[in-house]
Amino acid sequence: MSSARNAQLSSVLVVAGPTASGKSSLALCLAEALGGVVINADSMQVYRELRVLTARPSEEDEARVPHRLYGVLPGSQRGSVAWWRDAALEEIDRALAAGQMPVLCGGTGLYLRAMIEGIADIPDVPAEIFDAARARHALLGGEHFRRELMDRDPRTANRLEPGDSQRLIRAWSVVEATGRPLSAFQEEVVSGRPDLSFRTILIDPSRDVQVDAINRRFAEMVEQGGLAEVAALRDLGLAPDLPVMKALGVPQLLDFLSGTLSLEVAVERACIATRQYAKRQRTWFRHQFLSNFRMPGKFSESDFSKMFPEIRKRVLTPAD
Repeated sequence: MSSARNAQLSSVLVVAGPTASGKSSLALCLAEALGGVVINADSMQVYRELRVLTARPSEEDEARVPHRLYGVLPGSQRGSVAWWRDAALEEIDRALAAGQMPVLCGGTGLYLRAMIEGIADIPDVPAEIFDAARARHALLGGEHFRRELMDRDPRTANRLEPGDSQRLIRAWSVVEATGRPLSAFQEEVVSGRPDLSFRTILIDPSRDVQVDAINRRFAEMVEQGGLAEVAALRDLGLAPDLPVMKALGVPQLLDFLSGTLSLEVAVERACIATRQYAKRQRTWFRHQFLSNFRMPGKFSESDFSKMFPEIRKRVLTPAD
């Protein structure tokens, strides 16, 4: 192993960006060039049932370099930022111990922030309390449930929309299980890992470029098996409030499969939802994410050889 790589063993590369920006391809190229491991930082790509619809790396990509935390959870389970951070830190430590460069790749801002800045130490909620909260939400509806949460955790309730059922239920469950509001725990952030240096790359395409990429990619997903994935997911009979059932494109394609929408309308609505999500991602990254290297436009693998020297200089070379 070279001395240059030895100097980088405490470094973790982070490749971030909104959906359909090409970040998975860039992470793959970097891991290949540096002898690294790609570690997933996307909250939907952890679910095994949705390889196509969440744009997980292909089997060919996974054969080129090791990929970790992709498709590791069944849709019947709920991933969480705490679970992901613990699992990702294990993979980072394993890669560093093997002399490999960890390359985190994803667009879930909450995951990236938790890894770089730390995370609140919130106790696990017993399953029976969570189930009771979910049943109460179903009984009251989002608006009335949110009003009830307002009496118990006003800070959290004020920042959540009535339709954000997953976070509302989570907040209610934490108060019920611990007697303390979720917002109180979130003020007590556990520090990050001081032994790790996070070197960050942000892919930041323009809205027009991304709109075109999203529309083309979703049409390809449907053609390449995305619809069959959703049909198989439906047949599992999972609870509709599980995160996997809310993945981009899933609700709309379920409506097509049930006969509620035509395929054309379902695809258009899925693209709209994806574009709205991408807009929120772009806003978050531009205001909440500090990058060592910002890459305008959508990444293409054909551009890697030209841009890698600049990435090496600005991201990988330690400052004097």
